[in-house]
Amino acid sequence: MSAMWYECKVKYRKTDEIGNQKVTTEPYLVDALSYTEAESRINEEMKAYISEEFKITNIKVANYAEIHPFENADRWFKSKVSLMAYDEESGKERKTNMYVLLQANDVKEAFDNTIQVMKGTMGDYTIPAISESPIMDVFPYFSGEEDELEQMEKFNALKASKPEKASELEDTMEFDAEVVAESY
Repeated sequence: MSAMWYECKVKYRKTDEIGNQKVTTEPYLVDALSYTEAESRINEEMKAYISEEFKITNIKVANYAEIHPFENADRWFKSKVSLMAYDEESGKERKTNMYVLLQANDVKEAFDNTIQVMKGTMGDYTIPAISESPIMDVFPYFSGEEDELEQMEKFNALKASKPEKASELEDTMEFDAEVVAESY
């Protein structure tokens, strides 16, 4: 059974670094079976982070096919991935779009992480857009079974890891030198 993600907007009074308080509304993502469960889960999760009162202002189904946390990343990015399929009956190429939410430190790293996530894909695809998501945090559902506890610990460890200095990624893509020179 695939995950059903709900985007929940939570309004609360936030204290900044200087000590000023302001009311803010932030979106969070929870994995739930229904709107009711999403509301219950976001209430439980927020109680651990917010000591004062808060209000859930909106809950809607999120349009993410997959969620991928990455180590040493602190922001969430939304990648639009267009899967290409050839329709043999009509003889036309069709595009199917899906959205992937993943962690990265910047757009380039989000692009690299999207490539890494899509590595096992058999078909052709393009990445027409990547943008920073306003999502503050992601709360996946775990039933408490042993194998899921291991998954939860791994997910939380990835989510909690602090960004380090970005290491140089090895570029494994091959290009024709003449085509690259012409594009500049």
